[in-house]
Amino acid sequence: MSNPAHPFTELLDRDKRYQLDAYVFVFEALRYAQEVLGLGSEAAAETSEDTPDDRTENVQPVDESAEEGEGAEEDEDRKERHLTGQELCEAIRLYAIEQFGYMAKSVLNHWGIQSTKDFGEIVFSLIEIGQMRKTPGDRREDFKEVFDFEEGFRRKFEITLPD
Repeated sequence: MSNPAHPFTELLDRDKRYQLDAYVFVFEALRYAQEVLGLGSEAAAETSEDTPDDRTENVQPVDESAEEGEGAEEDEDRKERHLTGQELCEAIRLYAIEQFGYMAKSVLNHWGIQSTKDFGEIVFSLIEIGQMRKTPGDRREDFKEVFDFEEGFRRKFEITLPD
């Protein structure tokens, strides 16, 4: 990261478990879940001051690109959509397979992600730095053992020959 003031810079300095690509990928997978898969339900987000640090996970990306006052009408029409930890894990799995095919597990492992619990750790960190939000009923445990990585990323790739 070239900008020392960016929230990811401090996060990456503080927590060396995951590469930057892991955080970006989880954030992109959340958008994929909402926009492509149509997952998520309407719910009010909660600020980090409202709950203890061990609760997380119905998440949504924070859009910092819109300036104050810009798109206010559009924002009023568009409700915030949140996913459960389990929904996000499944969306991450599908997005990884779509992006990396049979290499999905290897790519995630390379970034430091070994299990669905790591997805939760990444989401929790993104919430801490204000890049994602949570709702009152969210729990960090929602990401624990959602699926087995070995099974979840095993796909049968068939080679078919023309007749």
